[in-house]
Amino acid sequence: MLKILLINSLVIFFGAYILDGVSVKNYLTALGVAILLGLVNIFIKPLIIFLTLPLTILTLGLFIWVINAWMLMLIDKLVEGFNIRNFWWALFFGLFISVLNGILFRIF
Repeated sequence: MLKILLINSLVIFFGAYILDGVSVKNYLTALGVAILLGLVNIFIKPLIIFLTLPLTILTLGLFIWVINAWMLMLIDKLVEGFNIRNFWWALFFGLFISVLNGILFRIF
């Protein structure tokens, strides 16, 4: 569990460093974002996916990326020191997090 949290926070911190539209104040903020992202993915995201299931099926699952961006924008409003410029940056940041986490979890 701790390994997952550390990898997620490193990916968030690295992504904010690379992407112009995303900023994180420091590593502790990235750790807070990772914790909140985990909680949002456990409690809120399944409900949103269930409510938007017809649209998700219609788009062959691509609407999940939009839901991920919404969750990141929600976290942006809740965590001070974490900023995402707009929806498109949130969408790209979500894709970045997913891909890099997938690679790192296979390695470690």
